[in-house]
Amino acid sequence: MKDDAVPDAQPPASATNGARLVIAVDGPAASGKGTLARRLAAHFGLPYLDTGLLYRMVARTMLDAGELLDDTEAAAATAAGFDDTAIDEARLRGREIGEAASVVAALPTVRRALIDRQRRFAAGGAGAVLDGRDIGTVICPDATVKLFVTATPEVRAARRHKELAGRGEAATLDGILTDIRRRDARDSGRGDAPLKAAEDAVLLDTSALGVEEAFQAALAIVESRRRG
Repeated sequence: MKDDAVPDAQPPASATNGARLVIAVDGPAASGKGTLARRLAAHFGLPYLDTGLLYRMVARTMLDAGELLDDTEAAAATAAGFDDTAIDEARLRGREIGEAASVVAALPTVRRALIDRQRRFAAGGAGAVLDGRDIGTVICPDATVKLFVTATPEVRAARRHKELAGRGEAATLDGILTDIRRRDARDSGRGDAPLKAAEDAVLLDTSALGVEEAFQAALAIVESRRRG
């Protein structure tokens, strides 16, 4: 991804010890998984993919074309054909596009169309860090390390409210909490690749953790898993 990817480079030997390292970071909206994934990618010198942006791009493209988000055929065609190197991240952020992305992400045809893109990204070079909803269960079931990052709905709503306020977007805390609970239900209840922790994922609850505390906890988990 243009804005989120860590620049392509061979990671320092001290970070990866010459072995491929694929880190799968899953979790619900506003759990902190994106921030952790970016920092882990930077720490290990690995490329990073925010897979949620792929679904946002599908939704954005469909909305721009005046198509209905639940049009299965149109959504599948969009997912199969868009250029993910030309993503304008500024148009993919915000509460409304996040909700729209959650709708198209529930379509099995869209998820199938995006699987190969994500797996190719993970297969390159010395490894990669990917975050999303089904990285450890579907996209990279053999990932070196799997994290499932979570937090209470109330904490996640407060974080999202602060983020939106910082961008000048008007939203009420109650409204955001309602959105988050609705997205959790949709993501966890869909028949294809539902949001859930992989059996071998390590749960990291960030409800009571600051950004640095959460990163250090995630880093400790990664290092522990890499050591076997």
